[in-house]
Amino acid sequence: MPLVLYDTLTRRKVPFEPVVPGRAGIYFCGPTVYSEPHLGHARGPVVFDVLRRWLEHEGLTVRLVMNVTDVGHLTDDADEGEDKLARRAALERLEPMEVAEKYFWIYFDAMARLHVRRPSVIPRATGHIVEQIELTKELLERGLAYEVDGSVYFDVSSWAEYGQLSGRDLSEQVEGTRVEVRSEKRDPNDFALWKRAEPTHLMRWPSPWGVGFPGWHIECSVMSTKYLGDEFDIHGGGLDLVFPHHECELAQARAAGKPFARTWMHWNMLTLDGEKMSKSKGHVVELVALFERHDPTAVRFHLLRSHYRSVSDFADDALASSAQGLRRLRAAHATWRAAGGSAPDEDPFEAARARFADAMNDDLHTPEAIAVLFDVVRDANRALEAGDRGAAAAAATLLEELLHGVLGVPCEAGGAEDADLLTGVTDLVLDARQAARKQRDFGTADAIRDRLEELGIVVEDTSDGARWRRDG
Repeated sequence: MPLVLYDTLTRRKVPFEPVVPGRAGIYFCGPTVYSEPHLGHARGPVVFDVLRRWLEHEGLTVRLVMNVTDVGHLTDDADEGEDKLARRAALERLEPMEVAEKYFWIYFDAMARLHVRRPSVIPRATGHIVEQIELTKELLERGLAYEVDGSVYFDVSSWAEYGQLSGRDLSEQVEGTRVEVRSEKRDPNDFALWKRAEPTHLMRWPSPWGVGFPGWHIECSVMSTKYLGDEFDIHGGGLDLVFPHHECELAQARAAGKPFARTWMHWNMLTLDGEKMSKSKGHVVELVALFERHDPTAVRFHLLRSHYRSVSDFADDALASSAQGLRRLRAAHATWRAAGGSAPDEDPFEAARARFADAMNDDLHTPEAIAVLFDVVRDANRALEAGDRGAAAAAATLLEELLHGVLGVPCEAGGAEDADLLTGVTDLVLDARQAARKQRDFGTADAIRDRLEELGIVVEDTSDGARWRRDG
């Protein structure tokens, strides 16, 4: 089946038909770099990393753009309050760009440990002030925005399609909820394109309307179209960004004459022990601390065991279950490679490969895709028990292609270098055990086997010699 993705705008699954055949242009909203990254920051990058890997696996060239917000994101997500980055800078007694640099690298270090590949382009809001001013001028010239005392607002009443993405009826919107009431606005639903900066504001740039800074929403309309074109394939973000952020993005881009994104993908929230994560209440798990207790690749695997549009709960027992499942896949892979067979010309797992593809093409259904891999483990182990080392070799190759290549989860716990070291040391120990057996020193041979089992290496004596696998 061809790839279909759920589109938030049309509220249905739609076929993926790229603007440019053979190429995919994807944009998703990245972090506001003002604090430690937490678990909620991990789901979207993992999902879009898998989407990118799958499209590349299917032969497409992908340009993946993820922005970094380093100005304009205010503390109440609307048009009032303090700039999140400036507020943190004051708390830490640093320059705002020092804060941005500090948390930018902490964030990307965490993503690297999750095996999330770097996006093709990582634009920052502060690097695109000129373009944001130009889009604001364009909307003013079209009569879709207005200026008040150095601030510029988008006139929502002038754009009939506003509310289409989120499904909100603005005539029923209650003033003061989510969108702050401000007296200088013509309508409380209007949103800022440019904000005047008070004399004490740390981040400020000159503009035709005086010294100020851009609104939060305009950066994404500018940076997505700059690097992907006025019409591009996919725009993504968390479900909590549908309104107001993405609604405003869509309105200002299309109001300026840009077709903008064809498909809107949104990932659902993560819960922590059954409760919604809340940074303000301290109910979050920071990634740096999490990685001190758990293998980051097991965290990635756990995130992929839930469909991206479903709520995913994160609890220690659930993560332990995912880690156990991953150990099982890795142990099977190590056993198959140790068997030393050669894959046959005809793929014995062609049907499994097709089922994996169907799952991925059905709105990136990673839980079903992972289930297919566990079926491969069962079938390949049965084949190996029957002496079919070729099937085992084919299964190992399949896992390397799909588990590692597509899902981004390495088949070895410590990477290929550590796996090679483990294989070499284990084979050396088994050679010593075999030498003891030839000398009929079965006590030493059994002691070696028992010690290996204590270390998690299971040894099986077969007619072709000793075979080992990692337990789990």
